Amino acid sequence: MEGVPCGRVVVVSGPSGVGKTTLADRLFQTCPLPLVRSISATTRSPRGEEVDGVDYHFVSPEQFRTLRDQGQFLECFEVFGRGYWYGTLSSEVRAGIQAGKWVVLNIDVHGAAAVMQRFDNAITIFVRPGSMEELRRRLEFRGTDTPDDIEKRLQQAQYELSQAHRYRYRVVNDDLDRAVNELCTILTEEKEKE
Repeated sequence: MEGVPCGRVVVVSGPSGVGKTTLADRLFQTCPLPLVRSISATTRSPRGEEVDGVDYHFVSPEQFRTLRDQGQFLECFEVFGRGYWYGTLSSEVRAGIQAGKWVVLNIDVHGAAAVMQRFDNAITIFVRPGSMEELRRRLEFRGTDTPDDIEKRLQQAQYELSQAHRYRYRVVNDDLDRAVNELCTILTEEKEKE
């Protein structure tokens, strides 16, 4: 999988609410590299306008367990102890790399650690909030979590921020346009090194 020329793995991590999905969406629209999104599988239900096969592969806990038992995941973890599992399907990543694409994985720090073990040439980027206060505002503005859930996410964010040093690059998302440009510059410079 790793020996195929041109294809790369790009890992983007950061605390819940930091804007990883928004950054990735804008990156796909503006960066002229051969990027493709890795669509994670999850056992949680769709939120709002999310579409199966576009935002996530929504599967039952039983289907997820079967995929996990068959070794179909590059990484998978239960998130926030709420019984929701998320995982990166190896087939998604392999297909992108074999097509010469840069496969972007929007995953948490635990999943990133597993991917880094498998792909030592992965481009790893940690997205930080401008401040914890700003992160709290974003989580509250989303309107998808209870106050208790927000507190749990903020506690988890402290741990995730302590892991930022494990990533090759760190980007502060305090200005969307600047952060997107910085991400694209990082990837363009990595492409030029090939």
